[in-house]
Amino acid sequence: MRTFVAVEINNDEVLESIKKIQSDLDLRAKPVALENIHFTLLFLGEISEQISFKVQEALSSIKFVEFDVEFQGIGAFPKVSQPRVIWVGTDEKGGKQLCNLASQIESALSPLGFQSDKPFRSHVTIFRIKNKVRNISDKLTKFSSEKFGIQRVSEIKFKQSVLTPEGPNYSDLQVIKAK
Repeated sequence: MRTFVAVEINNDEVLESIKKIQSDLDLRAKPVALENIHFTLLFLGEISEQISFKVQEALSSIKFVEFDVEFQGIGAFPKVSQPRVIWVGTDEKGGKQLCNLASQIESALSPLGFQSDKPFRSHVTIFRIKNKVRNISDKLTKFSSEKFGIQRVSEIKFKQSVLTPEGPNYSDLQVIKAK
């Protein structure tokens, strides 16, 4: 099964703001469905059911307190002139707390052989771009300081992803609540 650890975005104000920006940007790209928008804290990839149980046991040891993340700014990976992903970022304080949470998760799961292949950057993906598009820096600059609302982070989820032609289907394998 294909898996990852995430914080889901469920604040209606944030999701409506993202939906509006997806519409306003008017890109020839696939928008991420609102119900699938999340922070990926650690991508685990394909694992067996047996490893899944070990991951759940390790994640049970994670302890964190609730915190707020403000969504602000917009950008692209790997770069604006050749975008593959369009994302919405976070405020510095909330981003740092997400980074600490991602680090805690990686520490808990590293004995099982899981490590991030790149440093954590607090963002949610709002578009995936398959085909080459022109430089969109002019469009993104217009929204570079846009604010999208605030989300309280009160739980993390161990999730399974099933890829389909219509897009991924996510399901919860475990929910870890803030203490």
